[in-house]
Amino acid sequence: MSASPPVPGAPSSVGLDQLARHAVATVVGMQAPAAEHDRELVLRLLEIGFLPGERVRVIAHGYPGGEPVAVRLGHTTFALRRHEAAFIRVVPEGRPA
Repeated sequence: MSASPPVPGAPSSVGLDQLARHAVATVVGMQAPAAEHDRELVLRLLEIGFLPGERVRVIAHGYPGGEPVAVRLGHTTFALRRHEAAFIRVVPEGRPA
């Protein structure tokens, strides 16, 4: 999957799907979805806590193909499809916000 375009006002952001294993990042926003079913997905991701300012850590990538992506948010671990993780825009630690 190719990298998603950046969220306006969030330079240096990448999709959560682009992070390597053990990478830590801060959520800066959500990629605007085009399809209606993706709008519902983005709303669900916001509802479960992928909000701007939250820190996330990639725990693991599934094999083969890198799916699912296991992500730690607070004290909870989520397994996200790469398509889902791509909507979550983050700034990896060590990069300027």
